[in-house]
Amino acid sequence: MPHKPFHLAAFMNAGPMGTVGWRHPDARDDFLSAAYYTQTAQLLEAALFDLVFVPDSLAVPRSLGGRFDPAVRYGSGSPRLDPIPVLSLMAGATSRIGLAATTSTGYNEPYNVARTYATLDHVTGGRAGWNVVTSFQDAEAQNFGHEALPPREQRYARAEEFLEATARLWDSWSDDAIVQDKPTGQFGRPEAVRAVDFRGEYVRTQGPLGVPRPPQGYPVIVQAGASPSGRDVAARWADVIFCSHESIESAIEFYSDIKALAQKYGRDPDHVKILPAAAVVVGDSVEDAQAKHRAFEDLVEPEAGLSRLAYHINVDLTRFDLDGPLPEMEVAGVMGHYREVLEHARAKNLTIRQLGQWYGARTEGYLVGSASDIADGMEEWIDRGAADGFMVVATHVPTAFEDFARKVVPELQRRGRFRTEYTGNTLRENLGLPRPARDEWRNRAASTLKEKP
Repeated sequence: MPHKPFHLAAFMNAGPMGTVGWRHPDARDDFLSAAYYTQTAQLLEAALFDLVFVPDSLAVPRSLGGRFDPAVRYGSGSPRLDPIPVLSLMAGATSRIGLAATTSTGYNEPYNVARTYATLDHVTGGRAGWNVVTSFQDAEAQNFGHEALPPREQRYARAEEFLEATARLWDSWSDDAIVQDKPTGQFGRPEAVRAVDFRGEYVRTQGPLGVPRPPQGYPVIVQAGASPSGRDVAARWADVIFCSHESIESAIEFYSDIKALAQKYGRDPDHVKILPAAAVVVGDSVEDAQAKHRAFEDLVEPEAGLSRLAYHINVDLTRFDLDGPLPEMEVAGVMGHYREVLEHARAKNLTIRQLGQWYGARTEGYLVGSASDIADGMEEWIDRGAADGFMVVATHVPTAFEDFARKVVPELQRRGRFRTEYTGNTLRENLGLPRPARDEWRNRAASTLKEKP
């Protein structure tokens, strides 16, 4: 039986990498330049990655002690450039690799998002992807005139409406609406374009969109929710799910649950690609890789790690005894991160302060070893039903990506687990995903699913 090939995405900030990645001696420090992004995108395309994934947030974190000082001092979650111009730069320097960015449903409107991603999909020839998030920091809310984030269920209710409205805007033009008949003077077919007239509790939009239907039908939809609400939305809407796990057992549970939910909603489970984070430290041997990893950990300042953890879970950790355990609590931030950290803290009996030291250098899904060791670990996750591929997280840019491309990719290709050339032109084609037909939103929206018997 042939081995199942898998997909690779690259996680790259539009800014410094993590709390300590920017400190690495081999890290480039020109993250405000165009060349930083275009050259990295070209490196990843030469390695045949499916896509580059750029996360985002809309605030300088204030989660530790209500101050932004630690975030600025240590680079924990700040600064962040606008990812869309960054992806546009990457697009001009490449021709095949997918380009995905984070845009919040909390502090944007469907029309803006539909227009932006439809445009990006057109000008890249069908390579765009949208990572749907609901925002996870109170500091983001405060930048848009609110004191705190809405409750999680309310954020997801808005996201539901937002996704439906955005998809309906993409569908407001049929694929054959433009004719551009110069002799007759007819540019388009008005009967092939329609209004949307979406009226929800949280968002409203009239339409039609001012941009024709995207080449991919819908840009690839990425989602990362780990809560019950997040999983439900992902199973219905997501083409790619980005997740992180501290153990293969938790990854298998998540994978199985998402695939079952997708099937429940009438989707082919293979059309929901699950890509856990994998921070790869590759060396010529296990010992060499471990030495690299220890050197990386030595760069951590404990307060920097606490700042990063507080930012991700949106909890001010100074409220607790830093020499005591991390308590069980309802967090407003990234629930998946919190559950993983709590799992690790209990397994290792760590205090909050010790967690900060660990979390400062932590990048999800560490794989440390030779190229053969890394390939073995990835194959285990794929073959045991924990992943469809991986989101490769660079500890520092560009060297970590260069090491992976030069050492691990050829090993995966030798084993028949990764492509030797791009077989498609669009991101959907390279991921093995179908192009949504017009009005596919009816099969994904919670409102329409409730109407079905």
